[in-house]
Amino acid sequence: MTVHLHRMPNGVRVVTEYMPGLASAAVGVWVNAGGRHERIEQNGVAHFLEHMAFKGTRTRSALQIAEAIEDVGGYINAYTSREMTAYYARILAEDVNLALDVISDIVLNPVFDPREIEVERHVILQEIGQAHDTPDDVIFDWLQERAFPDQPLGRTILGAAERVETFDADDLSRFVAERYAPGNIIVAAAGAVDHDRIVRAAEAAFGHLRPGAAQPVEAARFGGGETRVEKALEQAHFAMAFESAGYRDDDIYTSQIFASALGGGMSSRLFQEAREKRGLCYTIFAQTGAYSDSGLMTIYAGTSGEEIGELAELTIDELKRAADDMTDAEIARARTQMKAGLLMGLESPSSRAERLARLLAIWDRVPTLAETVQRIDAVSTSKVRDLARATAERGAAAMALYGPVRRAPELQALTGRLAA
Repeated sequence: MTVHLHRMPNGVRVVTEYMPGLASAAVGVWVNAGGRHERIEQNGVAHFLEHMAFKGTRTRSALQIAEAIEDVGGYINAYTSREMTAYYARILAEDVNLALDVISDIVLNPVFDPREIEVERHVILQEIGQAHDTPDDVIFDWLQERAFPDQPLGRTILGAAERVETFDADDLSRFVAERYAPGNIIVAAAGAVDHDRIVRAAEAAFGHLRPGAAQPVEAARFGGGETRVEKALEQAHFAMAFESAGYRDDDIYTSQIFASALGGGMSSRLFQEAREKRGLCYTIFAQTGAYSDSGLMTIYAGTSGEEIGELAELTIDELKRAADDMTDAEIARARTQMKAGLLMGLESPSSRAERLARLLAIWDRVPTLAETVQRIDAVSTSKVRDLARATAERGAAAMALYGPVRRAPELQALTGRLAA
């Protein structure tokens, strides 16, 4: 499998990876424009724009967009993250050009019909309401806000309902003009693809765009603090976050392996101690989330209101203990799990295309799988212990609690226990 990269004169990048033995492909457009690129008055507009892309262009109605892909047996979708918006399709090999034509059309030529804006506004408000009614969704929004307070990276991707209620066509067009510059656009494809054909199609679709000046992005600043919302729920939801490595940080793989060993599976420390030995919860896990210049290690658990204090203190104790006695066997297992997850995931052309776009956005190149595996294998037990110790010594943390949480310790007490 070989990765090919082409840079268009205006800044658009085209990256492909041929996967032998497949009759299908994934193709999409990834734009370096997400929630963290919004000003406060724009919060939620990137996600709104993603919805509106499917509501009609100058040449296709919403139904025609769907029919163009589904008539050939494919599917089309999109998502918005804090650093990217993606529009992608999965199709048979002979329909790759069709898919790219449809995707480029919805990215470049949306009409923003006021009637469709009102329809989609209602849909998004329903989505926001559903998130607020889902405790293990909303708690992560609160945690993000505490981790990165008063800055774009800390705001919800969906946006606040009161802002979503005011967006109009001008707001959407303004965000496109500011952030959908050619230098922020990546065309990625994987599977049964021909690189030269995709380059020609991409140049036909995007070659006319004029380069734009790079817009600054506010640097991430970890803050910390506590959000505690008491409510009569069946479960007390508990989440903590510690600043972790960003994608460009040398410690990115160390932090991921640390989180995996701590709470990444049934054999992890938190799962074994909290669930298997003490029966304190049904769900508990640790994971990392990375951005271009920062990241978070997040721990989440759901438990009863009576046991949340014990669970929170156990979590802190396991974090401390990791700095002293994390074993070679645990790190070896976490490394193997990480490599297996990476390689299994990349058996899908959709995952391959997303990886190409994401890595190109971060490093402006696509590291080989061998390079990535080598960096994972280079993570030693001592590196993980050092990272665990540094996390404990820093002490800064964010916490979100939701439900019957009256008995949960204060964040200050937990960080004091961590530093003791």
